[in-house]
Amino acid sequence: MSLSKEAPLPPWGYALSGAAGAVLANTLVYPLDIIKTKLQVQKKLSRADTENALVTRDDDYYEGTCDAFLKIYRKRGVAALYNGLPGALLGVASTNFAYFYWYGFLRSSYRTKIPNISIAMELVIGAAAGALAQIFTIPVSVVTTRQQTSDDVSTLFQIGKEVIGEDGITGLWRGLKASLVLVVNPAITYGAYQRFRELIFRNKVHLSAYDSFFLGALSKAMATVVSQPLIVAKVMLQSKPKPGEPRHTSFVDALLYLAKHEGVQGLFKGIGPQISKGILVQGLLFMFKDQVELLILLLFRFVRASRKRFILLK
Repeated sequence: MSLSKEAPLPPWGYALSGAAGAVLANTLVYPLDIIKTKLQVQKKLSRADTENALVTRDDDYYEGTCDAFLKIYRKRGVAALYNGLPGALLGVASTNFAYFYWYGFLRSSYRTKIPNISIAMELVIGAAAGALAQIFTIPVSVVTTRQQTSDDVSTLFQIGKEVIGEDGITGLWRGLKASLVLVVNPAITYGAYQRFRELIFRNKVHLSAYDSFFLGALSKAMATVVSQPLIVAKVMLQSKPKPGEPRHTSFVDALLYLAKHEGVQGLFKGIGPQISKGILVQGLLFMFKDQVELLILLLFRFVRASRKRFILLK
């Protein structure tokens, strides 16, 4: 089901289905999230380092997705591949609930005045919903990123206290500017999803699970390629730098550092697991979301029908 069709659910219905889909999808592919985050924050080796066999064999330096997976597993076991999972799930649940709520609310409000939504307005609505979601949920993202890039097994509360101790309460909103810029990612993703749905499955009222997965994966791949440098810069801002590494003070500072020290390749580091994770998560999210949405719709209709029968009996 799509929001471009009849909107029989209130915004909270779409929000609940989006949050449920996100939690299920992210749980299945979470190790990829750990790996892409570690790849994005590690410093590129210099020529002298690459000639040093000890450095290239370092368990804390990862040459790629498979190398990272094997090294993390060998050194810390399966549990390390799920480090920070509770916080991450809290983050994706809250972010997606907020996003789909505002997206549904803004889209339905706009359609009451102008039924046909242009591509440009689709992107504007998606960006506005993403911005509102980020403002309310970024503290969870900051704490989760710190947890994923740290070897310490600390709770969300402990890491939150550490962040506040270093930067004050505003530290929990570190990287907000980057996150607000990054709303182009979900805006492109969900805008492309709506357009592809109308082009490819114009005559389908309800999509199958496979159709939803295909559209979600295609849309996310497009959005990720466009926004990857912004994603890397955001992760660098929110992570705790290792000894000897600079602490970036702004979004632009992180991008300039990457361009100067690692070149264009540095701006796209970790794109392999980022795209893999994004395609799987977004495909599964839409697949689960549409099915949960259909379930909520049926339940919603059942409650309304029962309420009408009850009123008639009275």
